[in-house]
Amino acid sequence: MAEKKILIVCGEASGDLNAGGLAQAIKSIDPQIRIFAVGGENLRRAGAELIYDIKGISVFGFFDALKKLPKFFALKDFLLKETKKERFDLAILVDFSGFNLRFAKALNNTLPVVYYVSPQVWASRAGRIRTIKKYISKMVVLFKFEEAFYKKHGVSAEWAGHPLLDIVKPKINAKEFSLSLGLTPGKTTVALLPGSRKGEIKNILPVMLRASGLILDKEDAQFVIAKSPQVDWPLYQKIIDQCGLGVKIAEGKTYDCLNISNLALVASGTATLEAAIMQKPFLVIYKMNPLNYLLYRPQVKVPFIGMANIIAGKKIVPEFIQFKATAPNIANEALRLLKDHQELNLMQEELSKLKSSLGPTGASLRAAKIILDSLK
Repeated sequence: MAEKKILIVCGEASGDLNAGGLAQAIKSIDPQIRIFAVGGENLRRAGAELIYDIKGISVFGFFDALKKLPKFFALKDFLLKETKKERFDLAILVDFSGFNLRFAKALNNTLPVVYYVSPQVWASRAGRIRTIKKYISKMVVLFKFEEAFYKKHGVSAEWAGHPLLDIVKPKINAKEFSLSLGLTPGKTTVALLPGSRKGEIKNILPVMLRASGLILDKEDAQFVIAKSPQVDWPLYQKIIDQCGLGVKIAEGKTYDCLNISNLALVASGTATLEAAIMQKPFLVIYKMNPLNYLLYRPQVKVPFIGMANIIAGKKIVPEFIQFKATAPNIANEALRLLKDHQELNLMQEELSKLKSSLGPTGASLRAAKIILDSLK
């Protein structure tokens, strides 16, 4: 029997996390399958052959995307050549829709293409559904409502559940982790999750730190930043030095940071779902270049930006987006919640319901089975 070859393409830290889980599940079903990948450490650890490392290609806003266009054109050409050379049996595109949908179009149905982790076409730029319908063989989606959405538009889709349910758990005992960072176990702790891209950290971390300073004026609290391994240390250090706040930082320990926190300040994105799964009260914060915001905002057709609120269909966590994302606004709400234990408990109950709605554990394995069935 001929050796099966699969290409996996992702472009963000969150995509690499989901793709890594998927690759590991594929290998557990059929160890003989060769997986070639555009990705990062999670895919490498899962046994994929990394043909392109994604460090440095994630984008933050329209103008950042414009600057990186030559990189994306070069990557697309490289992948098209690899596709001809290696004769892949299947391509799995993971999130990263700005690039992946264009790559699917360039492949032009020359091999089956499965899309895992759907673009948010139900929230913005609905025109992308036409590209999906034409060039994607199957959508494997994380949310039940996405399956219904795609079927309504005549696209083959199957719901696998959310892989984060298997991934999101602390690795270290809360007391041990606090002590390892020089934090006081049991003291009011606020975790800062400013995102996984340089642009996000530049825009969001400073306002989070200013808000932390205002919280500290009125509450005896301690602060920890969950650092993304995708972004180099000097950027964080520069921002921390400018704010002059005594704050701890932990790399690649997001779930441990959340585990010791009473409240988290979280950049909109995958981390909002991670905080929700851990049932940790949090505030959603997002800031981008004002021009980028003015370009993107009219395209968004849903009333919320945080995935927790979108899935719940109502506001269960406060959102501070763009012009509302000011240090006083964030600090006032954080202080109010830290003092109102009843409201914190209510938020945790809503987050518990949301977690239950994501389906059972084992999503990566279910997704792998769905995808490998399409190879038969």
